Amino acid sequence: MKFVDEAYIDVAAGDGGNGCVSFRHEKYKEFGGPNGGDGGRGGHVFAVADASLNTLVDFRFSRRHEAHRGQHGMGSDMFGAAGDDITLKVPVGTIISDAETGEVLWELLVPGEVVMIAKGGDGGFGNMRFKSAINRAPRQKTPGWPGERRSLKLELKVLADVGLLGMPNAGKSTLIAAISNARPKIADYPFTTLHPNLGVVRVGPEQSFVVADVPGLIEGAAEGAGLGHQFLRHLQRTRLLLHLVDIAPFDEGVDPVEQAKAIVQELKKYDKALYEKPRWLVLNKIDMVPADEREGRIKDVVKRLRYKGPVFRISALTREGCDDLIRAVYQQVHAQHLAEQPPQAETDPRFAEPDAAG
Repeated sequence: MKFVDEAYIDVAAGDGGNGCVSFRHEKYKEFGGPNGGDGGRGGHVFAVADASLNTLVDFRFSRRHEAHRGQHGMGSDMFGAAGDDITLKVPVGTIISDAETGEVLWELLVPGEVVMIAKGGDGGFGNMRFKSAINRAPRQKTPGWPGERRSLKLELKVLADVGLLGMPNAGKSTLIAAISNARPKIADYPFTTLHPNLGVVRVGPEQSFVVADVPGLIEGAAEGAGLGHQFLRHLQRTRLLLHLVDIAPFDEGVDPVEQAKAIVQELKKYDKALYEKPRWLVLNKIDMVPADEREGRIKDVVKRLRYKGPVFRISALTREGCDDLIRAVYQQVHAQHLAEQPPQAETDPRFAEPDAAG
């Protein structure tokens, strides 16, 4: 299925039903009085975060979504029924903003989270509402209120703990296939990856993290060159970036260090917050370097990059070094997750659990 991470839709909540003018007509009750009921509320439009979805493609084919209007009021004190609500299912990580102003209205970050994106109109009053001591036979009623209309922009930013960063053919797809349950397309030509791939990496029982592979970046990506610029947004919610560098490029004259520096500059141009995220250097394809040259080449790359953080040497193809990498990544992600949790309130000593001696 084609990956779609942006869509524009129009939503319309249902109008409220009109109030009713009616009077009792019963035998032996000459002045029965008003009994016109209120109109029903119009249907609301909701959006819910569905963990089973990973694209907004459905909204490319159905752009307008309308809820039903409320039923009109009726005689015999009968109120109109409320209009049926409609619920739009969107992927987790969807941002809903006003299409005209660009204002962000909602972010759905938790599976099952529900927001009302258009409120149905209230029903109008029937004439029974206007009865008083001086107005015993009111003929007033009010129409139903119109429901909200909105033009919205839906934007998807995938939720992943770790993002893979690198030039085309750096081995990102091979790595995510080696360490997770994702099965991306892998081939020996650039831009094999055309849309983000998500994979769950299991480290142990109840220990896992989510990794995202986006299309490779090239110089000028922040200004729109290549494919990766369309998907840089998906790295903004990650906790850690893994910068994959191919230390054994096939093409002669290609300098891995210059390529790595170009990627870092593109991050800085696109989003300073993304540039400042924790970023680890992962030197890939060490199996393609002769054993006696391997250590020297690694030291040369690190020195020329002036890189001071963690360095991992791996072969995504043979899985050499991958286990050490994923264990270190899990520890980092888990530590950041704990640090982001709000502090727990201290337990009142009156309600503390008694110790064994007590």
